[in-house]
Parts: sequence; structure tokens; C-alpha cells
Amino acid sequence: MTEPRPLVTETPAEHPFAEFVRILGKGKRGARGLTREEAREAMGMLLDGKVEETQLGAFLMLLRHKEESPEELAGFTEALRARLDAPAIAVDIDWPSYAGKKRHLPWYLLATRCLARNGVRILMHGGGAHTAGRLYTEQVLGLLDIPLCRTWGEVRTALDQHNLAFFPLQDWAPRLQRMIDLRNTLGLRSPIHSLARVLNPLGARCGLQSIFHPGYQAVHREASRLLGDRTIVIKGDGGEIEVNPDATSHLYGTAEGADWDEEWPQMSAQRHVKPASLEPSHLLSVWSGETADSYGEMAVVATMALALRGLGHSQADAFAKAREYWAARLA
Repeated sequence: MTEPRPLVTETPAEHPFAEFVRILGKGKRGARGLTREEAREAMGMLLDGKVEETQLGAFLMLLRHKEESPEELAGFTEALRARLDAPAIAVDIDWPSYAGKKRHLPWYLLATRCLARNGVRILMHGGGAHTAGRLYTEQVLGLLDIPLCRTWGEVRTALDQHNLAFFPLQDWAPRLQRMIDLRNTLGLRSPIHSLARVLNPLGARCGLQSIFHPGYQAVHREASRLLGDRTIVIKGDGGEIEVNPDATSHLYGTAEGADWDEEWPQMSAQRHVKPASLEPSHLLSVWSGETADSYGEMAVVATMALALRGLGHSQADAFAKAREYWAARLA
């Protein structure tokens, strides 16, 4: 016969993280968003492993339901940066790549390659192939000879030798990667997918961000402004940093604490037909000049122009340089 469980006669102490779950989930009238300071403290506990698994899931989904605020994204980023043991490495462009492509090939990778050949130092980072049916940067790094780095030392070497490096999130922020990996357990993307785009771990001269869902672009710009970062946010194709030549693009920029907006007109006279399948080898064929691809080449040029715009060039000068860089790749 099983012994009866002892009676609990003392009130158990509340877990320190319970406060943050309560702030977000205290009903329609009682719930509110986190302040920047609260967000910094909460993310600090998450990163330090001081939270129970049930609390982590509840926290992420409550944030997801509410939708994260600029103050929360800024506070989360400050907590990560305070714990990031990264050396001082000069970077021109911070290029987060977390969405994967579904409708078109990742033309943005040819843009990074071409920019790097022309002296633009680019740090890319991503969170792995977490959603079925998408093509991720990590899956074509070898094909395109983009250096895969697993330490900050390797990042420095790759940038010095090639002006381009890809550093997986799992190697510099493993607890954030763990939160991203919960996507298939929880059934929804979490705010970490948004946060990863804001992080800019090496303090690049400009951070590029792509946010697919309407309304989030301005939130991300404001978070970066609060952090004092120079940033351009767009609704990129599939959620990646890639200008869609078949649509008008709105640039949400911030620099030196001031916001700016810019509309880039549709480049193509009519929409291109979506390819029947995504064949990564086609990227190399277009790069070498063996094959022409109207959509892809427009996307590459416009995406390079986006990066150059972020580095301070005017729109006209950015496009002129981008076209020059693209033509010179065959020289």
C-alpha cells in the first residue's frame, strides 16, 4: 500500500520568474506589457537558465499572443548583449537570416557574395532549418562557398579574408536557439524569431532586418532606435532580407536617433511566374553568367542597393553601385 503524501503545512515560495508570467497573463484588465527594464531582467533569467520549462513555454506564448513591443525587444537585446562574450570585430552589415525561402531561391545570398567581393564586411547569422518546406541559408553555404564559422575567432578570420561570415545562433546564443527550436513543440513562432533580427551582436555599422508580417516593421525600427542602432527594416521576400522586384518596397530606416521612410517602386513591369521547384544550383548558373534570370538578377541588384543605402548612399547611387558590382562579377 502506498504511503499517503505528507500534508503541506507551509506556503511554498513563489518562483522569481512567476512575476513576469503574471504581468503578461493576468487577464484582459490586469495584463500589460513588460517595461524595458522588466524585459531585460526576464531575458537575463532565461539566458542564465533560471527558469522552469513550463514558465518558458508560458512566457513565450503569452508574448506571442500579445505581440512584442519595441521596449520589450530592446530590453531582451540588452540582456543578450550584456552576456555576449564577443570580441571587437569590425562589421559593415549585420544580416540575420532566420526565415528560409519558399516561393523563390535565396537570391540574397548572391547579393551578400557580390557585396563582399567589393569590400563590404557582412556578418550573417541564422537559427537553422526549423520549418519544413523552406530552403535555408545553412543548407546552401557550401554550394556558394560562404564561410561557416563556429567560433568568434573563425568569424574574424573569415571577415578578414572574405568579408563574409555565417555564424549559427546555436554557437553564440545557444539558449536563444533552444527557444527557437520549441517552434514545433509549441506550434507557433515565438518572439525569439523577432528578437534574433534585432540583436546585431557585433554592433555593425548598419543592421538589416526583414519582417514579413505587416505592422511589425515599425516595431522593429523603434526597438533599434531605442538601442541606438542604425537599421533598415523591410518586408522582404519570404521574411528574408531580399527586395522583391515584383512589389513596391517600403524602407523603415533609423539612424542617429531619427526615423526615415522611403518607397522603392516595383522594378518589374509584371509579376514573374513562381518557379516550379527551388534548385540551388541555379544560383551558381546565374552567378557565372551561364543562365539569365530576370527575377533573380533584379532581386540581387535591389538587395545590394538596400545594403548600400544602409551604409549611407543615396537611393540612386546605391542602385548605380549595385549594378556596377553585379556586372563586374564576370570580369
